Amino acid sequence: MDFIDLKSQYAALRENINARIQRVLDHGQYIMGPEVQELETKLAAFTGSKHCITVSSGTEALLISLMALGLKPGEEVITTPFTFAATAEMIVLAGGKPVFVDIDPATCNIDASLIESKITPKTRAIMPVSLYGQVADMAEINAIAARHGLPVIEDAAQSFGASYQGGKSCNLSTLGCTSFFPSKPLGCYGDGGAIFTNDDALAKACREIRVHGQSQRYTHTRVGVGGRMDTLQCAVVLGKLDRFEWELAQRRRLGARYGELLAAVPGVRLLAERADRDCVWAQYTVFVQNRAAVQEALKQQGIPTAVHYPKPLHHQVAYAEHCCPDCCPNSVQAGDQVMSLPMSPDLTEAQVDRVVAALAQAVGN
Repeated sequence: MDFIDLKSQYAALRENINARIQRVLDHGQYIMGPEVQELETKLAAFTGSKHCITVSSGTEALLISLMALGLKPGEEVITTPFTFAATAEMIVLAGGKPVFVDIDPATCNIDASLIESKITPKTRAIMPVSLYGQVADMAEINAIAARHGLPVIEDAAQSFGASYQGGKSCNLSTLGCTSFFPSKPLGCYGDGGAIFTNDDALAKACREIRVHGQSQRYTHTRVGVGGRMDTLQCAVVLGKLDRFEWELAQRRRLGARYGELLAAVPGVRLLAERADRDCVWAQYTVFVQNRAAVQEALKQQGIPTAVHYPKPLHHQVAYAEHCCPDCCPNSVQAGDQVMSLPMSPDLTEAQVDRVVAALAQAVGN
């Protein structure tokens, strides 16, 4: 059993993907070819955003967004420590300081009720992460941001396709950033990402920054980066789009099956799913005690697992200076207990049942 089954997905989409790649090979425009604009138009329509700017990775999407906002050295960006390093990494590389706010232990997303107390005169933005495929409490976060005149950047690397109060992830705040890393809900075959916004000025800034700050060829109006998404990777995503709605429905269905079966298993705690949103289960994650032993027991039965993430960022050497070690206890506890199970659209119900039976046995021993 694969943790994420990309081989079956490719087998189902082989004709579409191969034709898309061949088209790029035939026209030879490997950088900023026509597939780039086509993908941006289709993704903007999918989210309901006015603008989509494809970039070289989800990480670069965060950096370019912060640069577009004009983050200055020493300014603060409020975020969560329970996330992949890229979230805080880009704040630091842009010259800012990450200010960590603990998570809601039920969802593992940032606890919106704790954000306002961390706002200072140096705060420049709020960057919630929509972890595991479920959108953070964006209404509450946007309300706090509005009271203080702050922009919000949704780190939606794991939640593209998810819905929240009638809207789509990536179109819920000032800027939305996602990743097309192969394991994401919508992935390419390398690195890729996108920025979404309804602000014309920010969109213009992002488009210029991704091509070394150029407003036109060899006219550098701002400091930028080499942040373009390759035409070939855009072609791969275009080849997957026709099946994407089906895949999202499968993720929701399989997530619901996992949840229904695991609810009866003592020793396994499930993530809470809020009623006003759905989850696209980029990772199907549960909480268990004695995780290492449970993982080993599952491994012996041929069932792969992963941990997203074992150590929160404020306990990482690179970011420890930005936070006291005891300020985010829920993040630390989650890091000790979370475990992700196999999840992909082509997972079968029989495979889900097998995983659940094995997990029940592992936590019962």
